[in-house]
Amino acid sequence: MKTDIHPEYETATITCSCGNSWETRSTKPSMTVDVCSVCHPFFTGEQRIVDTAGRVERFRRRYTRGGGSNS
Repeated sequence: MKTDIHPEYETATITCSCGNSWETRSTKPSMTVDVCSVCHPFFTGEQRIVDTAGRVERFRRRYTRGGGSNS
């Protein structure tokens, strides 16, 4: 390997949005993730209901043609 061309591989802290954090090794000193094994539904067994019905209805209302002129 060539010397002085590779990034430093150091201890990094990973922080989840739920507040859980752990240390690993990486070229970046810190990282933030949205989900981890502590809060992800696959690992916790919880089911989260995501209210997409409201968004779908809002989309349909916005893009439904109102019967007016098509100009």
